[in-house]
Amino acid sequence: MLRWNGLLCLAVGLGCSVLQAAGQAAPTAVQQSQLSVFGGLTGEYTGLQGGRNLGLTAGVDYSLPGYVRFHPSIELRGTYPIEEGRTVREKDGLIGLRVSHMVGPFNVYGDFLYGRGEIKYISTFDIGQLQFLKSYTNVYSPGLGAEYQLTHHFGLRADAQFQRWSTPAIPAGSAWAEDLTGAVTYTFDFNHHYRRR
Repeated sequence: MLRWNGLLCLAVGLGCSVLQAAGQAAPTAVQQSQLSVFGGLTGEYTGLQGGRNLGLTAGVDYSLPGYVRFHPSIELRGTYPIEEGRTVREKDGLIGLRVSHMVGPFNVYGDFLYGRGEIKYISTFDIGQLQFLKSYTNVYSPGLGAEYQLTHHFGLRADAQFQRWSTPAIPAGSAWAEDLTGAVTYTFDFNHHYRRR
């Protein structure tokens, strides 16, 4: 299983805009809110018997007006496994809050997401006379990541999510999955510019 510090360094290393100052002589058009979408691949350590999944992740971020240099967003994302390995298959849909901050050319962020997930048991998970085939659970998912804007619309994104899944199939009753996602982002520009002087 990947170590937490390795995931954190990779997410930050790979890796809206600052509010316009008041009192400018020339009016400037600035997008106070922004909509972006992303899609990519997720490698997941499921937290159950060393299981691994490879999945497709897609989502949307709606950025709200920022405070000083910190910018909150509402994020919605889902992950669907396309390669499930030999132990379990985990899929989820999550929503939550993301807060970002520009660090050099990178938009670095932390988030906390919550939603529902499904675990399909491929290996046999038996407790007594019970055999588990599938279970559903709430998923808690703190994470961090970074984005790098390539062009006016397109960018690259990498992040790590640490997900708590409840499961009756193991004595502990819960497992921590580790997700590492690389994605392409597309930002919509409803004003057709960032700013015009």
